[in-house]
Amino acid sequence: MIEVEGLTKTFPTRKGREKVELRAVDGVDLRVDAGEIVGFLGPNGAGKTTTLRMLTTLIRPTSGRAVVAGHDVAKDPVAVRRAIGYVSQSGSTGPEARAGEEVVDHGMLYGVSKQAATRRARELFAELELDGLWERKPRAMSGGQRRRLDIAMGLVHDPKLVFLDEPTTGLDPQARANLWDHIEELRSGRGATVFLTTHYLDEADALCDRILVIDHGRIVASDTPDALKRQVSGDLVELLVGEAGQVEAAAAALAAAGPDAAPHVEGLRISARIRGVGDRLPGLVRALDDAGVVLAGIEVRRPTLDDVFLTVTGRSLREDA
Repeated sequence: MIEVEGLTKTFPTRKGREKVELRAVDGVDLRVDAGEIVGFLGPNGAGKTTTLRMLTTLIRPTSGRAVVAGHDVAKDPVAVRRAIGYVSQSGSTGPEARAGEEVVDHGMLYGVSKQAATRRARELFAELELDGLWERKPRAMSGGQRRRLDIAMGLVHDPKLVFLDEPTTGLDPQARANLWDHIEELRSGRGATVFLTTHYLDEADALCDRILVIDHGRIVASDTPDALKRQVSGDLVELLVGEAGQVEAAAAALAAAGPDAAPHVEGLRISARIRGVGDRLPGLVRALDDAGVVLAGIEVRRPTLDDVFLTVTGRSLREDA
């Protein structure tokens, strides 16, 4: 559904008086198969938005090749636009328009007849829990309702590839969870392929079959969420001791628990990543007891996507959101 080879985008800029080129996207290769939900993650300035804008024909690539929904983005951008649905982060509804009319007009812009667009819009209003809002103006809707209306506009021409740019930004937890169900329904109920950008790592973990991470204009990670988490070196073990005098002994026991363990001490809390900690935990507890360490708490955490992001980019996505 999406095939990208060597995609590059440079922008002219100045460094003092000297003219230079800023390489925002630097030889990106990626592939998205039909029926996948793929998450596209990256820090601000990493090239994520520029790549998305090239794939949706909003800007032209400097070099490389991108085929989207069977059409080359540089040679036939109009055919790409006809074949995809795009829901922007900022939304595309007018505050004073009536919701139903907005969706119908959007469908007609894609060449759908008014009768077919109206029928399709009514179906989408029912599926996206927008019943009773046909005559409502978007400015009088909740945030969740407006985002679902944006998605209806992106789907009214029945695309098989949908680009969702930060679809749940600003929504409350319940509205986000409801929208997750609708995004999954795009694939399971309509057979659509979804290319999703998000700053919520729990969202990417819950929805995506695969995750692509871009940093400094290059793809630095690409795999399933579970496979990416397995690449992080071990589970995080955190010990909380009751007295400052026991910190050194607790750190020594934690260091001995795994060959690559490198304890980090912060006050009375000692932490380290340990591979295969499930088999090593009983021995660790015995070693702590033998050393006379009295624990106020012990916690084991499996790697998260935030740990993956920190590992491959050197910073947390949440810090950048």
